[in-house]
Amino acid sequence: MRRKFNEMTDKKAIEAILLGSRIGRLATLGQDGYPYITPVNYVYRRGAIYFHCALQGEKLDNLQRDPKVCFAVDRPLAYLDGGFDAKMAVCDVSQYYQSVVIRGRAELIVDIAEKVEALNALMASHENVPEFNAITVSTPAVARCAVVVVRIESLSAKANLAQKKSAADKEKICAYLQQRGLPGDKEAAELIGE
Repeated sequence: MRRKFNEMTDKKAIEAILLGSRIGRLATLGQDGYPYITPVNYVYRRGAIYFHCALQGEKLDNLQRDPKVCFAVDRPLAYLDGGFDAKMAVCDVSQYYQSVVIRGRAELIVDIAEKVEALNALMASHENVPEFNAITVSTPAVARCAVVVVRIESLSAKANLAQKKSAADKEKICAYLQQRGLPGDKEAAELIGE
């Protein structure tokens, strides 16, 4: 990683990003040799990424030809705009974010019990309610979809949370974000202030 000051190494913080996000981007290698990137709903569980998809399509064709994948999750937090400082240079505006990039191997889940567990984990993660209609082996949708697991081989994470700014500048940025109050501002201010 070129900008080491942006690197995240705290395993719990990285897992919080993976657990708190719902959509990631899966990169496979297409038959034409070009990368093929697809946004997917996913769940992070047991140290792996799980997602469901149609039983046929370019994504599955690519995975069957070459199971090596890259998977990325990003959390845009807040954008520090010119309103923070009218004298700020254009290249000093900044997007605060967290991101995780995973390299691994994807495999189709064939074990029906594991498939049902993964589908229920996806539902629990995305429904965000304590109770939902659980999926069972006899649920018709189970036979109509595929479930893929990405076994993680390497992982890197980074964040822009004003790491290179002085404590005084961070304080000013946090106050500005708290006062501005746009979506993501409060969370960014809390993370920058830690």
